[in-house]
Amino acid sequence: MSNTKYILGHFEDPDDLMHGIEQLQANDISIYDVFTPMPIHGIEAKLGIKRSRLPIAAFCFGITGTITAFLMIFYMLVLDWPIDIGGKPAFAFPDFIPVMFELTVLFCSFGMVGTFFFANHLFPGRAPRVMDLSATDDRFIIAIDAKKNPHLDKIDHLLKTAGAVEVKYNERKYVSYE
Repeated sequence: MSNTKYILGHFEDPDDLMHGIEQLQANDISIYDVFTPMPIHGIEAKLGIKRSRLPIAAFCFGITGTITAFLMIFYMLVLDWPIDIGGKPAFAFPDFIPVMFELTVLFCSFGMVGTFFFANHLFPGRAPRVMDLSATDDRFIIAIDAKKNPHLDKIDHLLKTAGAVEVKYNERKYVSYE
């Protein structure tokens, strides 16, 4: 069993999964990751996952769009080609607001799509990283690093008593769809 990298506990019910997480944490067994086909509320707090930094990234992309729009409009309408329209000054800030808003939304949306692809390794031409294919369909999976937790029999027993329908010993890090 020295080739075993991960122990995968398959659950059919999210409540059994949460019970399995509690059982493993009560016995000081560290959990590598949990894979679910749907969101489970409260699982982040139970696993100790920190709050996402995506809102900070979204703000940075949005403010970049706002500044880009302001500088672009200021350069074009005030410095490069000032036009007298109805006696208004060249620097009429209320006229800038719609374009600034649109570029803020554009930069934020494209930036967040790129960030999502980068964070989840979903670039075109790259095989998706999936621990077990049933995690994307109908099973809830707890992955335990076998190198950090050497007591495989104890882990197997804890998973089965918590309600696991299947326990697998994964020898490869990831399974591809191909």
